[in-house]
Amino acid sequence: MDIRKFFFKNRSYTPIPLVLILIYFAQPTFFGILLGLVIILIGESIRIYANRYAGGATRTTKVGAKKLCTSGPFAYVRNPLYVGNMVIYTGVVLFAGAPSVIAMMILTWSFFVIQYSLIVSLEEETLRDLFGEEYRVYCKYVPRLLPRLSAWENDDNRVPASFSKTFKVEKRTLQNIALILIIILLRSIFF
Repeated sequence: MDIRKFFFKNRSYTPIPLVLILIYFAQPTFFGILLGLVIILIGESIRIYANRYAGGATRTTKVGAKKLCTSGPFAYVRNPLYVGNMVIYTGVVLFAGAPSVIAMMILTWSFFVIQYSLIVSLEEETLRDLFGEEYRVYCKYVPRLLPRLSAWENDDNRVPASFSKTFKVEKRTLQNIALILIIILLRSIFF
């Protein structure tokens, strides 16, 4: 089995061991909680912005797309959802605190760099096969994970989905973030 397919198919579950480590070592402080919440909100805003353009197609366990999305946040960076996730988990690390927040940040970022390197490799291979030259041009002008300063001008004029529709797509992510933060707080209070 292609390990990339495993990580893509299970990308919602593979961070669970990381979350358990963050919970185990959690030592939240008032400042860490506040800073973490702000960063989590920034990351979730990135995800909501991306989901308004990509929609529910991002929730699939099969790699591919019916149409290449190059508008909205996808005109700045090819993987805005992964950028949003990394920002969210940076906020979770700060929210949780730890004897060594730096060590937890290195662990978290290392995990996501490895996971997303594998997943993005598979996605890019698939999208090159599906969209050929259109995707190659997109890759030439739009970076993988570090956003451009200005939007790439292109012909994708899609209209973003409504916020209500987007929140339905994003509901599970919001529930998971809330659950993790509540467990961190309960652990710090009772254990």
